[in-house]
Amino acid sequence: MTGSRDQSAAATETRLRAFEREAALLRAKLHRYSSRMVGSAIDGEDIVQEALAKGFVAIRNGDMPDKTEPWLFRIAHNSALDFLRKRARSRGRESEVELDTIADENSALDARMAAEASLAELMQLPPAQRCTVVLKDVLGHSLEEIGEILETSDTAIKGALQRGRESLRKLAAAPRPASARPALNQQDMRRLGGYVAAFNARDFDALRGLLAEDVKLELVNRLRADGKEFVGNYFGRYADETHWHFTTGLVEGRPAILVTSPDRPEGSPRYFILINWENGRIAGIRDFLFADYVMDGLDYSNTP
Repeated sequence: MTGSRDQSAAATETRLRAFEREAALLRAKLHRYSSRMVGSAIDGEDIVQEALAKGFVAIRNGDMPDKTEPWLFRIAHNSALDFLRKRARSRGRESEVELDTIADENSALDARMAAEASLAELMQLPPAQRCTVVLKDVLGHSLEEIGEILETSDTAIKGALQRGRESLRKLAAAPRPASARPALNQQDMRRLGGYVAAFNARDFDALRGLLAEDVKLELVNRLRADGKEFVGNYFGRYADETHWHFTTGLVEGRPAILVTSPDRPEGSPRYFILINWENGRIAGIRDFLFADYVMDGLDYSNTP
């Protein structure tokens, strides 16, 4: 019995390692889908992490899919819908639409329009339309593959695709209103500016002094850690590199650090970092250094 249990445990670990390798290759695609489903690159990463966690739990419990990609996309899709339902309850909206119009399966113009659509524009589509447009026109899945992910018929998929494409055409033709500038907490912005100035000056001792004892660090797609001592080492790793320059900015309306190349500090950011403050201390750092795929379609801007 012990030998049998050991063999079963070994087989499960082998499946988990195989799943981990496949999931790593799919992560950017999963994020591209999830961010467009929920309208946020940051929330989209949360959806991806939730989907991967559910996948690991399912495999550990004995559920091994024949095809990893549609299975993972289905988990991410359902997680995104759960997220939208929770947000809808808090906002009192987000409606589904019945779809029955039939779409032309392949349209280069519609595919380009969907790929160029902003997250905000895609969020104006009902979820049923949004998921089919993103899967078909942004990620290039076939109708058969979409059917596997959504577990629905070709007719329903084509209907949702047609209506979604029509909606995007109307949005593309309409004048775009100027984005409202978010109201910023000036204290948070001053703190962030001080953090950026100290980082660029490589004054890491000053930054370590700002850390809360129970500070949490997330190097997205790499590791999580708690505690002032470990996060202090995180600063040391940055000290050993020369490929970064920090500037203050906004990511999806939130104060953030935009990381650019030192030879082009005013250029496009390569990735970003979010800082959470509590009682004047750094309580959390979320660094996207190892998840630059989140920059695809990201709404960001520089601030003075």
